[in-house]
Amino acid sequence: MKIIIDNEENIARRAAQRYVELLREKPDAILGGATGSTPLGLYAELARLCKAGEISFARARSFNLDEYVGLDGSHDQSYRYFMNENLFKHIDIDLANTRVPDGINTAIAAEYDREIEAAGGIDLQLLGIGVDGHIGFNEPGTPWDSVTHVVELTENTREVNSRFFASLDEVPTHAVTMGIKTVMNARSIILMAIGKSKAEIVRAFIQGPVTTEVPASILQLHPAVEVYLDPEAAALL
Repeated sequence: MKIIIDNEENIARRAAQRYVELLREKPDAILGGATGSTPLGLYAELARLCKAGEISFARARSFNLDEYVGLDGSHDQSYRYFMNENLFKHIDIDLANTRVPDGINTAIAAEYDREIEAAGGIDLQLLGIGVDGHIGFNEPGTPWDSVTHVVELTENTREVNSRFFASLDEVPTHAVTMGIKTVMNARSIILMAIGKSKAEIVRAFIQGPVTTEVPASILQLHPAVEVYLDPEAAALL
């Protein structure tokens, strides 16, 4: 596990260079996307690099980590909408080559892993981390062998995400998420964490035991993980 500590702007730039390197080497790479406030700086930098002609997503494909159950892609809090507005509209990727789990027809969740496998597997998976250690929406206690599935969100996760909604009541109670096994199958992984609220869980997943109670701790066993932290998130290491 490689750990990079820098200010928020610089970690976005440094993480973006991983995409530049990958897509120059493999223009048809398969990318794993993530949502939330943490990757916004990275996505803005990727858009800037694309407009400058320094990177191209024209042959790339993407698979996102998760989606809320009950929200279709037109809902402004769906993760499909988030990706379109914050990244896909600003780069040269073909929208037909972008996939987000289906939050409406959840019966097909298990097919998501088969689609990823058929595409050749994810080359670079982007992750954030919740204050309880979740990656994707894999809450504490999720089995290591889990694949894409429907999960009931904890009240803590719903409360944290309620800042994006008009009220807590509007936050969905369930989500479709890549499983731990799905994430670990990626050939390389970037995890980003920003702010003092993440400091304790960053220490736990990097320096603590590998345990399902801290889902991100499994990343200690992956051969190609880079962790990008600002000084506040890294303060307890």
